[in-house]
Amino acid sequence: MSDTVKGLSGGSADPGTPAGPGEPAGPGAADDGYRPSARRLAHEAYRRRRARRSALIAAGSTLVTAVALVLLVVGSPGWPAVRRSFLSAEYARQALPEVLKGLRINLELMAVCGVLILFFGLLLAVLRTLSGPVFLPVRLLATAYVDFFLGLPMIICLLVMITGVPALRLTGVTTDPLWLGGAALVLTYAAYVSEVFRAGIESVHPSQRAAARSLGLSNAQAMRYVVLPQAVRRVVPPLLNNLVSLQKDTGLVSIGGVIDAVYAAKIINGRSFNSTPYLVAALVFVVLTIPLTRFTGWLTTRMNRRRQQGGAV
Repeated sequence: MSDTVKGLSGGSADPGTPAGPGEPAGPGAADDGYRPSARRLAHEAYRRRRARRSALIAAGSTLVTAVALVLLVVGSPGWPAVRRSFLSAEYARQALPEVLKGLRINLELMAVCGVLILFFGLLLAVLRTLSGPVFLPVRLLATAYVDFFLGLPMIICLLVMITGVPALRLTGVTTDPLWLGGAALVLTYAAYVSEVFRAGIESVHPSQRAAARSLGLSNAQAMRYVVLPQAVRRVVPPLLNNLVSLQKDTGLVSIGGVIDAVYAAKIINGRSFNSTPYLVAALVFVVLTIPLTRFTGWLTTRMNRRRQQGGAV
C-alpha cells in the first residue's frame, strides 16, 4: 500500500529501472535505451557499400570516356596541324592581355544593356497584359514588336543597325558601332525577356488580383504591389539564363569593328595567321559564364524544392 501511495503521490521511480515502451527515460538513466536492430545496421551498411560502388563506377566511366576522347582527338590525322593552329602557348601569351583589354567592352555592354533589357522587357509584358478595349492598339503594337524581334535573327538585326542607321544620315543619331550594336542587343533581347515576364504575370492566380481589388487597390496598384512581386520572383532563373546568353552575344558587336575580346583575337589572328587567340577568347567567355550558369542551376533547384515543400518561392 505504501508503494502504491508513493507512486500516486509523484514519487520518483528507481533510477536504474529502464523506461517502458513509449515512455521517456528517467533522470538517472544513462541513455534512452534505443539500440538499432541488426536488420537496420545491415541495411545502413548495404547503403554505404552501394554508395561507394556507385561513386567508383561513375569515376571509372568518366575516366574511360575522357581517355577515349583524348585518344580519338590526338590520334586523328590532322591533330598536329590543329595543335599548331589552336594550341600555341606563345600566341596564347600574346593574345591574353589584348583579349582581356577588349573584354571590358563586353562587360560594359552586358551591364548597360542588361538593365535596359529588363526595363523594356517588363514594360512590354505589362502593356501586353492590359485589359479593356481602349488598350487594344497598345496590345497590338506590343505583340507585333515581340513577334517581329523573336523571329529576326540577332546577326541580321546587328547588321541592319550598324550599317543601315548610319546610311540614313539622321541628325543627332550616333554612328558609333558600339552604341548601335548595343541598341540591337536591347531591341532583340527585350522581346525574349518580355515573354519571360508575361509568363510570370500569367502564372499568378487571378484570385490574387481580385483580392487586391477587394481591398480597394486600383488595377495599377494591384499589378505593382501584388502581381509583379510574385511574377518577378518566379521568373528569376529564366532571366538569369537570358543574362548568360546576353553575355555571350555581346561578342557579336565585333562585326561592326568594335574592338572587344573577339575582335582583339581577330586582330592577332590576322597578324600571325594562328587561331590560338580565338581559343583564348572562347575560354575567357567560358570562365565568365560557368559561375553564373551554376548559380542559375542552384537557384532553380532551390526554388523547386521550396515550392514542393509548400514554402514561399
